[in-house]
Amino acid sequence: MAIPNDKMEYRRLGNTGVKVSVLSFGSWVTFDNQLDTDLALNCMQAAHDAGCNFFDNAEAYAGGKSETIMGEALRQLAWPRWSYLVTTKLFWGLHGSDPNMRNTLNRKYLSQAIDASLERFGLDFVDIVYCHRADPDTPMEETVWAMSDMVSQGKALYWGTSEWSADEIRHAIDIAERHHLHKPVTEQSQYNLLERDKVEREYARLYDDTGYGNTIWSPLASGLLTGKYRDGIPDDSRAALSGYGWLAERMTDAEAIAKIEKLRPIADRLGCSMAQLALAWCTKHPMVSTVITGASRVEQVVQNFEALDVIALLTDEVKDEMESAVR
Repeated sequence: MAIPNDKMEYRRLGNTGVKVSVLSFGSWVTFDNQLDTDLALNCMQAAHDAGCNFFDNAEAYAGGKSETIMGEALRQLAWPRWSYLVTTKLFWGLHGSDPNMRNTLNRKYLSQAIDASLERFGLDFVDIVYCHRADPDTPMEETVWAMSDMVSQGKALYWGTSEWSADEIRHAIDIAERHHLHKPVTEQSQYNLLERDKVEREYARLYDDTGYGNTIWSPLASGLLTGKYRDGIPDDSRAALSGYGWLAERMTDAEAIAKIEKLRPIADRLGCSMAQLALAWCTKHPMVSTVITGASRVEQVVQNFEALDVIALLTDEVKDEMESAVR
């Protein structure tokens, strides 16, 4: 059964006027690897039924196939375009070893990459386009102008950064303000109970000074915080996928699992799953505009979005107890 969407909280994306659902849905790892178009469509519909209006993607996910799958799902779902936001991220490139089209934020790459992404999506524009990483080999001014031009041309409504340092973000904002260009408005960084330093410390002054947003990824530490890896790697998990040996190694870290198991009694006391507890915790940080969830089954989507019921249960005391448990 779908969760009534009146439970969803909507937050401003940084200091913009647009509002995003506090829980959102992303395609990293799952689209193409675990989800075909039909299953992706069903998962997106379940998220939408729960009040989700933010759908995250990237050029590099599944070598562009993730954008194609999401675009086809959106075409079949036929939601009004005003009712949802779609994102993509650019940096890694899809053109092999070409020096101008991979691991870069130069103007040539960015101007052609956004056109290719829109073609794969079958959309006229994306709502947010991110620089998927910073590029030390391209002058910041060139990148800022190119990203601002995307917004001016109507190919994106906003632009942001992903895994940039606070200094790099400030530099980009300063250039944009100096030249009266469209500024970046949001970061997309990893944030969860086990990965906190960047958001809580490095970005703290940036958030206070600029109101910069953050659409965080990996709120469950790639599934580690769900507690499902306590007894090994489930066959249907992302850690079991071919090419994800690095993830499997992390998921079987005995010390990390022992830490996470200290959260289980707290989840049991609140009557929720460990995943729901971890997702709800992420929403409590004021810089977090939305928490990007992922799933390979509709049931997982529904369970993740039931974390909306847990948010109100996370008092300051419970939050402190969780943080002490994994410290």
